[in-house]
Amino acid sequence: MEIKKVSVVGSGTMGTQIAMQTAISGYDVRCYSRPAEDLKKAEEFSDAWFSKGVAKGKMSADEAAAAKGRLSFVPDVAEAMKDADLVIEAVSDVVEVKRSVLAEIDPLTPDHTIFASNSSYIVSSRFADVVKNPEKVINMHFFNPALVMKLVEVVHGPHCSQDTVDTMVKFVESIKKVPALVKKEIYGFIVNRIFSAMTKEACYLYDQGVASVEDIDKAVKLGLNHPMGPLELLDLTGIDLEYDVLIELYRTTGDPADKPSPALVELYAKGHFGRKTKKGFYEYE
Repeated sequence: MEIKKVSVVGSGTMGTQIAMQTAISGYDVRCYSRPAEDLKKAEEFSDAWFSKGVAKGKMSADEAAAAKGRLSFVPDVAEAMKDADLVIEAVSDVVEVKRSVLAEIDPLTPDHTIFASNSSYIVSSRFADVVKNPEKVINMHFFNPALVMKLVEVVHGPHCSQDTVDTMVKFVESIKKVPALVKKEIYGFIVNRIFSAMTKEACYLYDQGVASVEDIDKAVKLGLNHPMGPLELLDLTGIDLEYDVLIELYRTTGDPADKPSPALVELYAKGHFGRKTKKGFYEYE
């Protein structure tokens, strides 16, 4: 099928930037979120980003105006979902939230609509049953910041049709991203399974007093030639996201080894979520 109209559910950092990237690539995009003030913040971010892009010579004024003209921030859910060929879900990484959101919007969309979840970890078979066409539900995982990061993981779940997979791979390429096909469902997909193994060990070393936050990150950057250390990267992606992901994993497996580390739990409890709250493993001005 051909994708023409795209709706994005969720106007946080990821949802907003996914919507912007899609509009830049020539698609008509409607971004929906509750409450309305979140949409206003998303629109303000979008306007500022396009203005800065023009000022820095990264795009022309005409290109920015055209992209902004294709992007709308819609507070009414029925209007936002109307005639959508593709709905990209970018809400909290909590199964119950995703099930509730998809169950609400499914009746408002055409029968041909594809639902793509931007979940970082949770496989789409956990919520595919709440829509009328489970074969059109798929994981399509963008990375933060979505306007910059090239990779998008496309996950072929057992309920998902080959046509849906092929359509999403082509869509990812059409918005100037690089698809990585995950041929069967696995919690965390490719990148976050590898990342979680690394951050779990980094948190363990810190919890045990083996090394400081700074030295753990320094060792990974200079010893493994990574651009960022694992604890720096947790601050960037969000302590709250990692906490929610690990709690969900623990609920799924029942394995105590999958629980968040004491350091992560303490930061989460204090509301220190990383860069977005100005404090995590590091402090930010």
